Amino acid sequence: MLETVTLVDPDADSRVSIAPTRGAIATRFSVRGRPVFYLDEDTLRDPTKNVRGGNPVLFPSPGPLPGDRFARAGRSGSMKQHGFARQLPWEVVSSHEREATLRLASDDVTRAQFPWDFVLELRYALAGARLTIDARVDNPGTEPLPFALGYHPYFFVPDADKRHARIPTAATRAWDNVAKTECGVSGPIDLTLPEVDLHLVDHGASEAVLELPGGRSIVLSGSPELRRWVIWTVAGKDYVCLEPWTAPAGALATGDGLLEVAPGASRTITLAIEST
Repeated sequence: MLETVTLVDPDADSRVSIAPTRGAIATRFSVRGRPVFYLDEDTLRDPTKNVRGGNPVLFPSPGPLPGDRFARAGRSGSMKQHGFARQLPWEVVSSHEREATLRLASDDVTRAQFPWDFVLELRYALAGARLTIDARVDNPGTEPLPFALGYHPYFFVPDADKRHARIPTAATRAWDNVAKTECGVSGPIDLTLPEVDLHLVDHGASEAVLELPGGRSIVLSGSPELRRWVIWTVAGKDYVCLEPWTAPAGALATGDGLLEVAPGASRTITLAIEST
């Protein structure tokens, strides 16, 4: 049976499930019986597949690297899209009714892909209809630690409701990952296309909103570093992904938006997801 850590706020009838052995992914989030996250159960239970659903953690490099490779500061490595954190088992440091902390530390498996030492801790906290995630990156090494961080939340939106869903944005430019070209952004983003994979270049804020039918919405707000937003959905699937990243795809190779942690130091990045 898959190991699960469960957070519950009885006052708000909200619940979050976390799968430590599947990348510390928050697989389920519900408020008063209504699902906030979409989840494909088959991918969760098949360790050979990437989990389609919940909120996968993208570290140390969201998106694909050119040729799955990078070179930086005299070191080089290779990893698949979105990094390795979502695929590895994590240690449960602590678990309480409304809060849990999980840890991933560098080892021979990670160093073969990413030749730096690190400790990444995720603190999940549930309060009412809000799930807060504090990601603390520690650098136990003697050289600066480069990284990028992102999340890939799958929000439950029935396919028939996508025509009424909206993601307001001030962005004027986006990378269209379907057409593989930069495009302009004007008017509402059409979530009913066969596939939407837009990387907003100039959204300009560390907050974004997914407006749903019936006056409901999902609000994502985070640390200032979370300013790159990706919108992804596929026709026929009951989800819309609204993804906050600290950097565009390929940051370990290009340096664009890449973050660093000094030796012996740490850096914390916070994301809150609230269903209203």
